[in-house]
Amino acid sequence: MFESTLNLKHRLVLMFLYYTGVRLNEIVNLMWEDMDFQRGTIHLKTAKGEKERIIFFHEKLKNFIEYFSLKKDGIVFVSNHGKKYDKRTIQAIVRNAAIKAGINKRTTPHTLRHSFATHLLEAGADIRHIQKLLGHANLQTTQVYTHVANKDINKLANLL
Repeated sequence: MFESTLNLKHRLVLMFLYYTGVRLNEIVNLMWEDMDFQRGTIHLKTAKGEKERIIFFHEKLKNFIEYFSLKKDGIVFVSNHGKKYDKRTIQAIVRNAAIKAGINKRTTPHTLRHSFATHLLEAGADIRHIQKLLGHANLQTTQVYTHVANKDINKLANLL
């Protein structure tokens, strides 16, 4: 999806959703000041349930921002007209990128959040760490991703 999106701001939206696992509401309210390039962290101040959380700032995301000199002040995702992206704009960016990439399934910003969590889990990350990154109060909410990962593991047996 990244490569099929030529617009740099749109590609940054996709990268943020995937490399951070943020929710739709969190990405539209993200401020440049929330990102700590030195420490490699992002401070989400508008997280669900009016809770704040700190997540990692993926190296690929940092490098993309620095390479294209995208860092500014204020809200991160602003249109050419100077207005903050709304939720529908983000949803359209994801949907259009999926279509361009040849993905026929329904793809939403939350799909990228699920991919973030599932890929971390499949790579061996502890589910409690994933829970904290996603901002889930209850571990059972995060355990939904173990079913997805286990389903894929079961398919591996058929390869033999």
